[in-house]
Amino acid sequence: MGLVAAPVVAVVAPELMPELPLFFGLMVSTSVLVLDRRHVDWRAVGWTLPARALGTVPGVWLVVVFTNAQIGIAVATMVLVAVLVSWRTITVPVNPATMVAAGFIGGVGGTATSIAGPAVALLFQHGRPSEVRATLAVFFAGGVLMSLGALAVVGHFSTASIGLAVLCAPLVGLGLWLGHHTRDHLPRERFRRVVLLVCAASAVALLLKSL
Repeated sequence: MGLVAAPVVAVVAPELMPELPLFFGLMVSTSVLVLDRRHVDWRAVGWTLPARALGTVPGVWLVVVFTNAQIGIAVATMVLVAVLVSWRTITVPVNPATMVAAGFIGGVGGTATSIAGPAVALLFQHGRPSEVRATLAVFFAGGVLMSLGALAVVGHFSTASIGLAVLCAPLVGLGLWLGHHTRDHLPRERFRRVVLLVCAASAVALLLKSL
């Protein structure tokens, strides 16, 4: 959701960044958590989520000091880095140090750009799909609430993003339903590469616009 939605929102409505993609992410993560809640790896959550809370602080600072154009450049850069990392399989050891680092990076990136996923997804990419989905859902849902709360505290919170998120909720729900019913029937690797190419194209368009 972050890789697809963030660059699009940053292009067409930069004043709604990062709140609107964060709301979208909250919808997705809570829905996934309802479906896969039995498979949560709470040990991993215990290391990554507190670290995300720490990363929220510099993330909020970046939102306050950056202009819309600078946020756009940051979002585009995050997406392109995530695409490059996702395109090539890289194995990272899963231990307390890497989980804390991934959680902190997710806190900074998730609050500043609404993209918190690359580091933690890279870390847990070789886990069982149901466990990874459930664990990341807890990380994303809890992290989004932290980020939105911190943005509200510093006065960087667009009420328009709430209304638009509510309007778009049925479309997010439709996407979740389609994804749930087609994920075992799609050519997974080909579909993943098409999504990454779309994300990269959006990021390049955003980067050019911001520059």
